[in-house]
Amino acid sequence: MEIGKSLFLAGKAGPAAHTVARVLIVDDEPRIRDAYGALLAAEGREILTCANGADAMARLGSTEIDVMVLDLHLPDMHGTEIMAWMGEAGVDTAVVVFSGDDAIDSAILALRRGACEFIRKHADPEELIRTVDKAISRRRLERENARMTARLEESERLHRFLVEYSPDIIYTLDPEGRFVFLNRRIESLLGYNRGELIGKHYSLIVHPLDLEQARSAFAERRVGLRATTNQEIRLRCRNLDVRSFENRTIVAMLSSQGIYQQEVDEGDAKRFVGTAGVLRDITERKHAEETISYQTYHDLLTGLPNRVLFRDRLNLAISQARRRGEVVGLMYIDLDRFKLVNDTHGQLEGDELLKSFARRVRECLRAGDTMSRQGGDEFTILLPDIADAEAVRTIAEKITAALKTPFTVGGRDFRCTASIGIAVFPDDAETPDHLLRDADIAMCQVKVQGKNGFLRYTPEMSRNHSERVDLDNELRIAIESGQLTLHYQPQVDIRRGRVTGVEALVRWEHPERGLLGPNTFIPLAEEGGLIFAISDWVLNEACRQQASWIKRGIVDLKVAVNISPLEFTRADIVERILQPIRTHQLPPESIEIEITENMLMDDAETVIAKVQELRTHGLRISIDDFGTRFSSLNYLRRFPVNTIKIDQSFVRDLETTGSQSPVISAIVGIARGFGLNVLAEGVETECQIDALRLHGCDVMQGFRFSRPVPPEEVVRYIAAQQALETT
Repeated sequence: MEIGKSLFLAGKAGPAAHTVARVLIVDDEPRIRDAYGALLAAEGREILTCANGADAMARLGSTEIDVMVLDLHLPDMHGTEIMAWMGEAGVDTAVVVFSGDDAIDSAILALRRGACEFIRKHADPEELIRTVDKAISRRRLERENARMTARLEESERLHRFLVEYSPDIIYTLDPEGRFVFLNRRIESLLGYNRGELIGKHYSLIVHPLDLEQARSAFAERRVGLRATTNQEIRLRCRNLDVRSFENRTIVAMLSSQGIYQQEVDEGDAKRFVGTAGVLRDITERKHAEETISYQTYHDLLTGLPNRVLFRDRLNLAISQARRRGEVVGLMYIDLDRFKLVNDTHGQLEGDELLKSFARRVRECLRAGDTMSRQGGDEFTILLPDIADAEAVRTIAEKITAALKTPFTVGGRDFRCTASIGIAVFPDDAETPDHLLRDADIAMCQVKVQGKNGFLRYTPEMSRNHSERVDLDNELRIAIESGQLTLHYQPQVDIRRGRVTGVEALVRWEHPERGLLGPNTFIPLAEEGGLIFAISDWVLNEACRQQASWIKRGIVDLKVAVNISPLEFTRADIVERILQPIRTHQLPPESIEIEITENMLMDDAETVIAKVQELRTHGLRISIDDFGTRFSSLNYLRRFPVNTIKIDQSFVRDLETTGSQSPVISAIVGIARGFGLNVLAEGVETECQIDALRLHGCDVMQGFRFSRPVPPEEVVRYIAAQQALETT
C-alpha cells in the first residue's frame, strides 16, 4: 500500500507548472525596473518587480518564480543575503545577478551563492534576454529532471517490491543455466535458501524425469511474444516433495527491454547473456483438475469407471476387435433384491454393500478388463480380446462362485447374488449399443428365471418374455382405457402459510389389484419401454388439470412433473414437453420439470443442453433428490435450474440428529448463493419442520401436510389454507 501511495504521490509531486515564464526584477531604481520589465515582457513573460530585499523575499516565499533578476546592491541588504536565505528556505528559483560593479570578485561571490548567471547592469538588451531565457530553460530542465528522477526511484522501488513479494518464483539464469537471481518466493515454495541456490545449476531443483523438458524451458533464447509459451514441469522441494509448476521464460538479450544492460558498439550482434523467467505453482490446480477428471469419468461411491468412461472403452474395444478380428465379451450385472437391503437397512449399508460387491467382482477379472457402475445396483463388465464365448462363461462362473461367500457390512452378514447377462461381439451384436442391449435382455431373462445366475443372449430371449409381454399389454391397456390417474402432493410455504405448488404423481387404478403406486409399475415400464407412453400421458394430464385450475381462479399454483432418465434420452423430449403446454394454452412458468441429480451426473452435457432449451421457453426446472451426488456441484453453476429439492433421506436424519444438519445447511447455502429456491421433501413431523426452518428452508412437501390426493382434494386443501389465512 505504501509503495503504491508513494508512486502516486511521485506522479503528483510539485505544483502544476505554469506555461508563461514568471520573472521577478529586484532593483532599487524604478527606471531600471521599468526598462528591464518592458524589455522582458515583450516576449510574453510575466514580470513582477520589487524595490528592496525584504519585498523580494516575501514575494519569493508566496509566489512560484522561474527567474529572479537581482541587483546585488540594495538599500536594505546585499543581494547575496537574499540568495543565502533562498538556500535555507528551499526556494527553487534561478537567479541572474546584474550589477553596475564590474569587479570580478562580485561575480564570483554571486555565483558561489547560487546565481546561475552574472551580467553587467548596462549590458546589451539582447544579452539580457538571452541570459534570462537560458536561466528559464535551465531551471525548467532541472525541475523536470528532478520529477523524472523521483518517478524512476519510485518505479524502481515498486519493481523491487513486486518482484520480491510476487506469489510466483522469479529467477534469472546465466548462459550456462546457473541461478543469478531468485526472489524470496523460492524459500516458501521449495524450502531452499536463496543464497544456497545462487550460482547453482537449475537441474538441482528439477524432477529427474522432467530434466529434458526443463532444458528447453530454462534455456529459452527467444524474446517478446514468441517466448511466452507455457510448459509444465515438476520441481523438487528441499524436503523432496514434488510440486508442479508452469514455466514462462523471457530471453535476456541486449535489447530495448534492457533486462540485462550491456554496452555494445552500434551494429554489433546482440549477445545472449542469460534467461529470465517465472515459475508459478500449479500443484493445487493440478490436483483439482485430476479430481474433476476423476469425478467426470468415475463413480464416486465404488471408484469404478462410470457409464461415460465405460462407453468410451467399449467403443474402442469393438473398433479394435473389428480391425483385428478379435472377440469382445460384455456382461450386464444386476444385484438381486438389492432394493430390499436399502429399504430394510438404509442407504448407508446399501452403499457399503455396493462397494464390497464391486471389490470382490473386480478380483475375478483380468488386468485389462473394465468393470463399470451404470447406476443404482447395475454394473457392466467389458472383456476385450477374449479367446471365445466360453471364456466369458468361465469368468461368469468365477464371479457367481465368489458371491457365495456372505458380505459383512455394518456387523451384519448379507448374502448377495447377481443376475448376469452375457453378449459377445461379433456373434450376438456388432455395435456397442446393441451389445449393451442384448446383455441387458439376457440379464432380465435371468431374473425372469429366478435370478442368481447367468445366461448368454439368444434371439429367442426377445420373443419369450411372456410375463413381460403380459405386463406390457396391461400397461398399454391401462393407458388406453384411462386406468392411470394423477394424484397431487401439495408444496407448502410455511412462512407465508400457502400452497405454492403441487407435484404430480402417477397412480394405476388396477381393476384387480386396486390403486398401485409408481414404485410398483414404473421400473417395469422402464424395462419394457412403456415409460415413454406413460410420460406422455402424465405430461398431458398434468397440463390439462393445471388449465382447469387456472380457469377456476387458482392462478398462483405451479405443477411439478417428474421426467425419467429414459425419457430424457429421447431426441425430441423438448418438443414432447412443450406440446401439451401449447395445447392447453398454459403459461410455461406454471409447469416445473423435475429431473434427478443422477441424470445430471450421468450425462451432464446432454441434460444441460436440453434443460437450457426448456428454460428458453419459460419452463421452470428443479433437481430432485439433491445432495445424494455431491459432485453435481461442479455443474450447478452452468445448470439453468430454478429449484433444488433436498432429498428426503436428509430430512429423515433430522429425527436422530436433532435440529443440526450440516448437509441441509450446506444445500440451503448453495441454493441461496446461486439465487435458487429450495424445497424439502418427505417432511413428516413437526420436529423436521422446525429444524428445516432453522436452516432457512421454508418450502416443504410431505405427509405432514398432505398425502398425494386427487385434484378435487387439492382444491379443498387450498381453500382450507386460505380460510386459515383470513382468520
